[in-house]
Amino acid sequence: METLQEKEHIIKINLPGGIVAAGDLCDILNAAERAGIKNVRFGTRQQVFFSVKPDMLEDLEQDFMISDISYEIDSDIHPNIISSYVTEDIFDQSNWLREGVYKDVLDMFDYQPKLKVNLVDSNQTFIPFFTGNLNFIASDTGNYWFLYVRFPKTNIIYLWPALIYSGDIAAVSKAIERAILANRDKYYDQPEIDGNILFESLNSSSFASQPINHKLKLPDFALPYYEGFNRYDSKYWLGIYRRDEFFPVSFLKEICAACIKTRTGQIYTTPWKSIIIKGIESSDRFGWSNILSKYRINLRHAANELNWQIEDLCDEGLQLKQYLIKEFDKVDLRTFMLSFAIKCNPKTGLFGSVIIRKQKNDEPQPQQLFDILYTHDFNPNSKTFTLHRAGLEAAELPVHLIALCHSFYEVADHAEPNQALNAPETAQEEEAKIFVHQCKNCLTIYDEEFGDEFNEIATGIPFDELPASYCCPTCETGKEDFIPVEKNILVL
Repeated sequence: METLQEKEHIIKINLPGGIVAAGDLCDILNAAERAGIKNVRFGTRQQVFFSVKPDMLEDLEQDFMISDISYEIDSDIHPNIISSYVTEDIFDQSNWLREGVYKDVLDMFDYQPKLKVNLVDSNQTFIPFFTGNLNFIASDTGNYWFLYVRFPKTNIIYLWPALIYSGDIAAVSKAIERAILANRDKYYDQPEIDGNILFESLNSSSFASQPINHKLKLPDFALPYYEGFNRYDSKYWLGIYRRDEFFPVSFLKEICAACIKTRTGQIYTTPWKSIIIKGIESSDRFGWSNILSKYRINLRHAANELNWQIEDLCDEGLQLKQYLIKEFDKVDLRTFMLSFAIKCNPKTGLFGSVIIRKQKNDEPQPQQLFDILYTHDFNPNSKTFTLHRAGLEAAELPVHLIALCHSFYEVADHAEPNQALNAPETAQEEEAKIFVHQCKNCLTIYDEEFGDEFNEIATGIPFDELPASYCCPTCETGKEDFIPVEKNILVL
């Protein structure tokens, strides 16, 4: 039996903006290697993780101190600042958002945020827009950003009433974070939150701002293929994905050495737990291919394997993903324009249009059960969720997920082409709150928009008009155990 002394420690290192100089990553890898680390993993917020044995921790920390490397042990107090910097030139072409702007904004953060901060170009779909607490999204006005505040531990989104200047992002973030953390009873894990009170409590006049003249429009979601050698302009970029999430330290050290030798300079991490190297010259491609061959690194995995989000360091979720992908492959399932998330823990900010959620069981169960949910219009940026199936065993998931994917394409076949997505509705834009009813035992949702096919309840029947004998279709509990929940703040 494993003892407390034998338990390995989890080391997390933030890479702000998902960018790391090859030399800096090499310092991290050298320290890890000296501590006996063979593999590292990358996270959904563009961090790097690895495990270290207790008897090697002191030496590792000494190496980190010498190299001035910031890190956390067995904690996630400071979520990484993520950015769409990786997409520049290869996945999108913004009107004004360039390398210098990203770097200037990141350099202005003179503190480590405790809230999740996203810096995202509105023209791309590779980096999630609303998985942060402070979501800065580039507007059409040069050097000005929309700010969508998603209050911690909720799906309540508030659109800041003015555009934020690039040079003020760090200061605005610090001011909002201080206000939220100092007033948790108002803004943290609350069922209802008024963002206007937060806005009015801050001295916004000290920040440069512009009025919002146009609503934010987001492009249709399509995850770009982010693996392999790909040509852009006169150069190549290389994306590397690992099916088991593990990147050998020795392999990454050779990647760093090649970057330094060829003056590539930087390595980019992605929310899809992969890495990207840009700026590879045609004359150097053969050398890069040799490194991949030496370490038996496969490229060009199927697209339906690349569009998954799993919690960091979650082996249970990873095993379920691998099982589901094999089942998808058997029917050659198309999943273009869809993304999937597996949630084994409550309130983790993952990005997905289809969510497989592990049920929380207070009592021992012979089999672990899962729910399938999907977002409004299958838009992964939406925070409105609909329950598709509940209480499924793992072996039952593939057939229902495959059917759901087919349903998506049946709807998409009749949709208007090239329709840009609106940003999520925010508190001040809602004319009326919409409520659904949720079983407090198994979390099944009754939404009159869809009715209840299992109980032969037609669409459009309000919950109050259901018969007194109505029972939950999943756990068969009575009508009295359903509670009203505001639809747009349902938390998975």
